[in-house]
Amino acid sequence: MSNLEQQVTTSPPGPFLSVRDLSVEFSTEDGIVHAVDGLSFDLRKGTTLGIVGESGSGKSVTNLAILGLHDPDHTKIGGEIWLEDRELTGADRATMERLRGNRISMIFQDPLTALSPFHTIGRQIGEVYRKHRGASKKEARERAIEMLSRVGIPQPATRVDHYPHEFSGGMRQRAMIAMALVCDPDLVIADEPTTALDVTVQAQILDLLKELQQQTGTAVILITHDLGVVANTADDILVMYAGRAVERGTVREVLTEPRHPYTWGLLSSMPRLTSSVDAPLKPVRGTPPSLLSPPPGCPFHPRCDYPELAGPELCRTQRPEISPATGHGDACYLSLRQKTEIRTAQIEDHA
Repeated sequence: MSNLEQQVTTSPPGPFLSVRDLSVEFSTEDGIVHAVDGLSFDLRKGTTLGIVGESGSGKSVTNLAILGLHDPDHTKIGGEIWLEDRELTGADRATMERLRGNRISMIFQDPLTALSPFHTIGRQIGEVYRKHRGASKKEARERAIEMLSRVGIPQPATRVDHYPHEFSGGMRQRAMIAMALVCDPDLVIADEPTTALDVTVQAQILDLLKELQQQTGTAVILITHDLGVVANTADDILVMYAGRAVERGTVREVLTEPRHPYTWGLLSSMPRLTSSVDAPLKPVRGTPPSLLSPPPGCPFHPRCDYPELAGPELCRTQRPEISPATGHGDACYLSLRQKTEIRTAQIEDHA
């Protein structure tokens, strides 16, 4: 058995990344933006966590906090972020610079803006390798060619000298993946990695991520608003709304037995192959709340159709916490029996 296979096989079963009661607040001219509020989750090595929710729910803010990329002069971060035995919220700038690109990498959603137009693809991939591995220019170039080949770029020895504008959208995204994986990181954060790509290329990119993860045992956080993407890629799902976790569980649990009204809304707004062509989509009514002044109680109650069943005063005045601490949990005051009855009726109506 190779060293790589031993590393993947003997990885500890406990969480590799542990986020506990994370809060992120931004100071603005209009006041304090409560972008993330009391978020907790775990991620094991070799697995993928899909974080889903509408724009503004706190998905990207959470992962920028893990990377230490927020402006400390205008951002207040609370809680804990543990990468194995290292706590990141209190880490200094030099420590985070050593970790970023080396142990933690990010695949940004728009490679055309994330990649510099003034430098070749090979130079940009190689610079990451030189910084963290102390490699020579020749070694970095050879590594860049190797990584381009690994992610399926044709003629990598030639393409390494091309600029981003000479690549198609799918090839630029593959180059971004090559850059993210050049130092064999332990954690990769993919922020909407298939945005603006056609369906065929989306599938290729997601299959590539899964294949590379299986080879290396890397932990992956996949940020998306598309439940179809996480259904085929992730092991676990975290549903976020207004900076909080409202449901958490395995892909199978959350997609086949969703428990939170917001998750129901996300699922109902997606077209189904089994539905009638005349069946209308049912978007979540209303709009997300302002994070400058989040509503009291359950943040979803102004858009929820069921506060009367749970107890209207309860939903409006007391904030539900996600439960249980592990396994399939949700932050909703409806009883499990009520949730089952409501969801069954929704499925019958949607058929």
